[in-house]
Amino acid sequence: MPDHLRGALTRWSSEVVPGIYVGTFSARVRDELWKAVTAVVGDGQAVLIHSTSNEQGYVLRTTGSRRRVPVDFDGLTLIRMTGPSQSATPIVKKSQTP
Repeated sequence: MPDHLRGALTRWSSEVVPGIYVGTFSARVRDELWKAVTAVVGDGQAVLIHSTSNEQGYVLRTTGSRRRVPVDFDGLTLIRMTGPSQSATPIVKKSQTP
């Protein structure tokens, strides 16, 4: 992680273990920090979880390459595991039709 991003994250949150930041901030600050993270993630990976008013009570955002991919299944976010060589894609809408 570049020093400028680490500085921005520690300005608004606490680094509870290396690479894991926890904080409470406004939606605007959260979105600006997420833009900064996605701009520099490169070959790494990042996950953002924040509360919202949905059935689960939170939203999950991911960027970068990863094996665990959030998938929207009728409004419920589930985690799909991919194989080591498969490329992961962000949230995909899947619905069961009756």
